[in-house]
Formats: sequence, structure tokens, C-alpha cells
Amino acid sequence: MNLLVKNVTISDPQSNFNKQQCDVRVVDGKIQNIGKLTIEKNESVFDAQGTFLTPGFFDLNCVAGDPGFETKEDIQTLTATAKAGGFTGLALLPQTNPVVQSKSQVEYIINRAKNNLVDVLPIGAISQNREAKELAELFDMQQAGAVAFSDGDRALQDDGFMSRALQYAKGFNALLMVYPENKSIAGKAQINESKNSVLLGMKGLPALAEEMHIARDIFLATYNETKIHISNISTAGSVALIRKAKKDGVQISCDVTAHHLVFTEELLGDFDSNYKVKPPLRSKADVKALIAGLKDGTIDAITSQHRPEEIEFKNVEFEIAHYGIIALQTVLPLLLRAGLDANLITEKLSINPRKLLNLNIPVIEEGAEANFTVFNPNEKWLYNAASNHSKSANSPLLGTELTGKVTLVYNNSKVEGLKA
Repeated sequence: MNLLVKNVTISDPQSNFNKQQCDVRVVDGKIQNIGKLTIEKNESVFDAQGTFLTPGFFDLNCVAGDPGFETKEDIQTLTATAKAGGFTGLALLPQTNPVVQSKSQVEYIINRAKNNLVDVLPIGAISQNREAKELAELFDMQQAGAVAFSDGDRALQDDGFMSRALQYAKGFNALLMVYPENKSIAGKAQINESKNSVLLGMKGLPALAEEMHIARDIFLATYNETKIHISNISTAGSVALIRKAKKDGVQISCDVTAHHLVFTEELLGDFDSNYKVKPPLRSKADVKALIAGLKDGTIDAITSQHRPEEIEFKNVEFEIAHYGIIALQTVLPLLLRAGLDANLITEKLSINPRKLLNLNIPVIEEGAEANFTVFNPNEKWLYNAASNHSKSANSPLLGTELTGKVTLVYNNSKVEGLKA
């Protein structure tokens, strides 16, 4: 299908057309022309006045229920949710049942997601059954198509095991994406340690638990002269540690979730379990430091941390509720609420995630493969049961009006959103 996107502002620091209002013509899956164009016969036209066109969003950190937990989310509903949120690519964590830890399981995910507008790429487990006792089949999984390795939301506690994993991954240039939490410090705490945790009468999880773990991984990456990626940082101290490590030449990268750039611990006053996430919501000072870290390049990427859950695991007392929120559809509105501009969103949500995984990076130029997202930063929309594409409903934003709407996505010669 031939497509003409009219009157759109291009947001792509890689492009010669960056920050210019243009028309973009797509023919047979490629960007044919960019400029002031006249409508031709037999092409669909999308008037994008007031919107931005960016390379398609890519998420480094999301979970599907397939295989094993399809009642939470399957590949079909996951990709539908991703499209609605502007994502044309996803990296899936291995925390399924069974865990994605072998060549055949990687191939299963790839085959399940074939012929989709959204590119779905598996992340393999670092350790067998995510137990941090024995290494999984990392090299075989990479050969089968795994783009990185992670034990998901389980932090690797054993220092020696972590060091050996880094050494092994270095041999074939694999990226380990690790969650930072010192379990012996964190204990069973579930909310941020602060005056607020005392007020609520709940055991607090100190920033120290995250920062000690990051400090350890910096030492190990330095010692082994290899790269490492820290997932879901949430504290000002973590930003400072990683900023210094980068200045010292350590091969370290990191990401932050969209909700940690907006939500703070004060929202837990009503014990709404939809705000129960891991790491926990932190203070306003932490949020300020995270946004500063994005702007100065300390934080490389933004993720959704999409975690679908059935209602019986969320509509319970806060202390026994599962962690996580569905987030793919709400990333853009939260980033706009946090004050991020279109070019910063493009860098942290489209370009850098793919760069970290050594993937081809879409560019808005003539002759390039068409892979893009169009969004209106000012359009308001109601996020409710009718507009939610996920199987799950564990989001504190459901039932609210959001600002910032994805209006069109294009990838793999497929388009979504022309009716908008």
C-alpha cells in the first residue's frame, strides 16, 4: 500500500529533515520522497497536521505471558498494545513458563511473532531457570536470534556467578541486562524507605539496595573489561554512580521506566496496588535526578516495563499483590507529562534501545525502509476498558484522560491508524 503522510514535523536527529515540517511518501515499504508533495492516484493520505514523525519506538523491557501465562498476555494482545503505544519493536524478557533459556525456546518466540507490524525479539535467560546457579545456553540462544540476556526482575546475587557470566558473554559480544537489587539489604520491603514508609507503617526498601548492586556490577565490568546494562534504575544515587562510571570509561549503559519519571511514593497513600512496581516508586528528588540523567546522557534509554497481571493478583492487599503495571500504551503520555521534548523521546525510545542491541536503526530519509511512529503531543484521549488493548487491566491510569496520542505506526510494509 502506498501512503502519503501530510504536514508532519520530523523528529529524528539522524535525519537531514529533523525538525522540519514535511510530507512523507511511502511506496512498497520504503520512504520514497520527503518534502512538499502533491497527492498521487491510488495512495492513502494521512493528514498529520500538528504531529511528529519519529523512527518507530522500541521497548527494551517488557513481558508477555506466552508461553505459560497466556491469561495475562499473549503475543497477539502484546503486539496490539505495542502498536497502540507507538512501538514497532519489542525485546521480550524470558520470565515465562518455561523460561526462555534454550535455542528452541528462542525460536518459538520468533516463530510466534512472525509477519507482524511489531518486531518481537527474544531476550534469553542468563541462568537456568533464572536461579543464578548455572549459565543458560547463551551462545546457542544468540545464534538462534536472542538479542541480549537477562534474568528479568531477579537480581543476580552471587558475585562469582555474575563475574563468570560477564566473562563468558564477552567472548561473543553479548549484552547482559541486569536488575539491580541487593537482596540481603532489600529483604521483603516493598516501598521506598523514607518518611512516607514510616507514615504508612510499611518496611522501607532503601536506595542503598539498588546502589550497592550497581556499584558491584561497575567493579565487575571494570575487572572483566566488558560491557553491562543496568535495567530500571530508580534513584539519584544510581544516576550518580553510572555518570561517574561512564566518565571513568566503564562500558556501562542503563535505562529507566517511564513511570519512574512521573510517579512518586506519595501516590501510595491509598495503598493502590496498581502503583506497586519493582523497583518501588521513589521521591521527587529521585525523579528530578532521573530526568537530569536522561538529558545529560547518563541514562541511555526509556522502557515501558510492561508487566500484565490478572485481577486476582492485583485486587488484593498491597503487601501480597504482585508487582507491575501494564504500560506500553501509556509511555508517551507519561514522557510528555515529564516534560521531555520530541527529539529526546526519539533518542531514548527509538534510537538508543536499538543501538544498545546492535540492531538496525530506522532513519527518516529518502530510500530508507519505512519504520516510523506518528504522534500528536496535544491530543487528549480516554484510557479505559474500550481503548486498552491488553488482556490485563493493572494500570493506575485506567479511567483517566491522557494527553499525547499515537495516531499512526508503520513497519514491515504494514500500517495501523489510518482511520484516525
